[in-house]
Amino acid sequence: MQGTFRFSFGPWNIHEGADPFGPEVRRTIPFNKKLDYYKQLGFDGVQFHDDDAVPGMANMTPAQIIKEASDLKKTLDDHGLVAEFVAPRMWFAPETIDGGYTNNCPKCREYAIERTKRTVDIANALGARNIVLWLAREGTYIREAKDPVVATERIGQALQTILDYDKNIRIMIESKPNEPVDHAYIPTIGHAIAMGLLTTDPSRCGCLIETAHSLLANLSPSDEMGFALAHKKLWSVHLNDQNGLKFDQDLTFGAVDPRRALNQVRVLDQHGYGNDGEWIGLDVKVMRTQKEGVDLKHLEYSRKIFLRLLEISRSLDDAKMAELIKERDYEELNWFILDNILK
Repeated sequence: MQGTFRFSFGPWNIHEGADPFGPEVRRTIPFNKKLDYYKQLGFDGVQFHDDDAVPGMANMTPAQIIKEASDLKKTLDDHGLVAEFVAPRMWFAPETIDGGYTNNCPKCREYAIERTKRTVDIANALGARNIVLWLAREGTYIREAKDPVVATERIGQALQTILDYDKNIRIMIESKPNEPVDHAYIPTIGHAIAMGLLTTDPSRCGCLIETAHSLLANLSPSDEMGFALAHKKLWSVHLNDQNGLKFDQDLTFGAVDPRRALNQVRVLDQHGYGNDGEWIGLDVKVMRTQKEGVDLKHLEYSRKIFLRLLEISRSLDDAKMAELIKERDYEELNWFILDNILK
């Protein structure tokens, strides 16, 4: 069963090039100008943080937020674009310095819940059923700062509150083992899927897998995808690449390890990913040293690499591979894969 693939990215994937060690190196591109690039690059879906969709939402009432989001929906329609998901960007808020749902301060936890409800409102206004929870600051720098049982229960309670708030919304947890906190709760996709079991409706709790996050956990991204697919919980992906166990680099998909990228494409395609409307999200960032004017190639080439690897995967002689596997001639299988990649 082959997959069906359409592509999305977020406005943060076109950026100014600032990093913790230096200033911006490219001029800001206005949001509406970014939307103009989507179709030109072959993308149909837009990923949003809540404040991407509604800038200044912190100073708005819920009704004002919904009004702004509804206006944005009209703009997306005019561009022929669809909102894939909305995610609460809580890690910049002063109330979430020590976490949102797991914060030791009750008022801060209340803030996190209320902000997530506004995210659901925005998603509804944009016609998106999915919200993404990247639990960025849900963790600790020292183990003794939080009780892991209580913290996990609090995340579960937050999930339940979201599900109760809207009977149609789905939650996708985007797991990551570190950064910005040293010890992150829900560090892998297995943890993410298990969290749904703490709610009364696990059917609406799934996951988003990012290549780099799997690698930062020293795991195989394609195996993580396979695990989620087997549980019918892989509802989105963020494809990119990564040089080793360091910070989240969001490199062009397949730029570091084309074979690793091939295995991700192959497991998605062979198990019908996208046939139920799932998107291929390309969470890639332009190199800081890339000059202005050619700073969209990371998106263009990530999509091209995916489609080229899809061609390679579909051209592989499955019967020959099955025979080599049956004969347990894995060295020949190894050469067979490499030979097809290197042609």
